[in-house]
Amino acid sequence: MKTKFIIITLAALYMFVACSNNSNKSQTSASQADVTKQETNSNKTNMAKTIHLTKADFLTKVANYKENPEKWEYLGDKPAIIDFYADWCGPCKMIAPILEELAAEYEGQIYIYKVDTEAEQELAADFGIRSIPTLLFVPMNEAPQMAQGALPKDAFKQAINDVLLKK
Repeated sequence: MKTKFIIITLAALYMFVACSNNSNKSQTSASQADVTKQETNSNKTNMAKTIHLTKADFLTKVANYKENPEKWEYLGDKPAIIDFYADWCGPCKMIAPILEELAAEYEGQIYIYKVDTEAEQELAADFGIRSIPTLLFVPMNEAPQMAQGALPKDAFKQAINDVLLKK
């Protein structure tokens, strides 16, 4: 009786391990296929990319709030979206490919910047970022508008058209 129980337990354990390994392999294969597809797509077209900012970059490209703390003065020549994110954040990972697609779709019309809140903790603190993703929509000659959470692509497009491009 004990022998049958041990054999059944070992068989169940083997199946569990085998299934776990296969699912990881298929996920890895799927991930590798996605990366290959993205690389192929980016090679086919010269797609615009999101732009990663450090605090120093932010102060020269977006707004020098240290020098001018009283008034928001956008330094860019096109409207922008600034994504405050972290690499470990699930919702941030969900919107990352959407932002890449939007960077290509709206190339030449807007900038899409990304700020890693882990690497740029002081910048994130200066903007009161407490939840990620937090998105800052920066129109030309107007105050920026902040949104929190993962937005679907159509919500991004509506915000771009209504708030940033005024279409």
